[in-house]
Amino acid sequence: MKPTLQLKLSQHLTLTPQLQQSIKLLQLSTIELNQEIERFLLENPMLEREDIPPDLGGGTAPSDAPAPETSGSGEEPAPEAPQEPQADFDEAGDWMSTGGSGSQRDDDDDTDFQEFQPADTSLREHLNQQLALTPMCDQDRALVRFIIEALDDDGYLSQSLEELLPLLPQELELEIEDLQIALHHVQHLEPTGIGARGPGECLALQLKSLPESAARRIALLIVEEHLELLANRDFAKLKRLLQCQDDLLRDAHGLICSLDPRPGARFAPSDVRYVVPDVVVRKMRNRWVAALNPDAMPKLRINQLYAQILQQNRGGSGGLSSQLQEAKWLIKNVQQRFDTILRVSQAIVDQQRQFFDYGEVAMRPLTLREIADQLGLHESTVSRVTTQKYMATPRGVLEFKYFFGSHVSTDTGGAASSTAIRALLRQLVDAEDRKKPLSDAKIAELLGQQGIVVARRTVAKYRESLNIPPVSLRKTI
Repeated sequence: MKPTLQLKLSQHLTLTPQLQQSIKLLQLSTIELNQEIERFLLENPMLEREDIPPDLGGGTAPSDAPAPETSGSGEEPAPEAPQEPQADFDEAGDWMSTGGSGSQRDDDDDTDFQEFQPADTSLREHLNQQLALTPMCDQDRALVRFIIEALDDDGYLSQSLEELLPLLPQELELEIEDLQIALHHVQHLEPTGIGARGPGECLALQLKSLPESAARRIALLIVEEHLELLANRDFAKLKRLLQCQDDLLRDAHGLICSLDPRPGARFAPSDVRYVVPDVVVRKMRNRWVAALNPDAMPKLRINQLYAQILQQNRGGSGGLSSQLQEAKWLIKNVQQRFDTILRVSQAIVDQQRQFFDYGEVAMRPLTLREIADQLGLHESTVSRVTTQKYMATPRGVLEFKYFFGSHVSTDTGGAASSTAIRALLRQLVDAEDRKKPLSDAKIAELLGQQGIVVARRTVAKYRESLNIPPVSLRKTI
């Protein structure tokens, strides 16, 4: 064994920095893309955003938008003319009516908007504010605060009083009865049901605050002693144990359903995530057309001042030269990203045009390979394009991945999309008799009558994915 020198020739594929950047930008979502561009803007002075003043109306139209028509006299059309494609969009459904601009909303709609705002105060702050107005001694007040801090986000006391007692200072010489008194004070605060140690106690606290009635009495017995039977919808056994008629049991059941099993959840901060669609789908001239959303497309350009300085000083400024090349690469890759997204989205729309006309029941099975073969792209490229990308359609804002799915064979030798089968399953469940709901086997039989061969366990899997409870839990009195 001794060290030697050897020459070896080999070939291997190396991704250029430009290609690596192109792949990275392609798989980013719109929000992540804007964050990445902001980073480039901070690091590269040769790059800047293209801010067009709002009074320049003619130059802001996207490149894929149809050119405005002119009248015979050569005059420019009225401002209302570019709104003509909106009529075709409205024919497909007034999908914009729920998300219109503020100028189209009445002043009374502000109250509806407030319902979706996150809570101004947390649950503990809300309870402590009430506690400050409640007369009691300092020790009891401290114990009540201690109980409030032990509540979870739903308002439940998940730990027992026996577990909480050792956490208090021993020199206070407190007993379990002291904590019970403090818990009793907490359970009298708003919202009703706070401080419960389980769903049954939470519902019972709310029922006890309601006026006395026969339905309230039966409902209180159910939540305190037979809550499991109610969860299993064993109404026959409940009626036998409570010795009540169907009408009274139905009223008690409705009363329980009107209660809030998670009284503290309303104070939890809401995690709202907004989606910016990359593509907008419209129906134009009886054809569904995908167009890029201009609000999702960052407008970038080369900083002309630095470009002129670099042009005047060709012999130096090597750092600016490399930054200029990086800026050109970024602008080209961003444009290529959106061109690829538009090609893939239009191919998806063409394949799923029946869905846009008739809904989920007309969804056809589609795979990434089909789109890749149609466009001459690699399957991994199509996968990157369809990840975290959304299109605004008359049927809602949908992720690209939504249009792809597995298939189930039909008795005619064809295939049905799993999305279409879920839609049919939902229709069958919505139309069933609540007193005699359809079992999974019966749903499989009804789907078989429509030519879709599907097993009972497959129906159960689809039903669970739609969050539809089993037949025993869908049965009503």
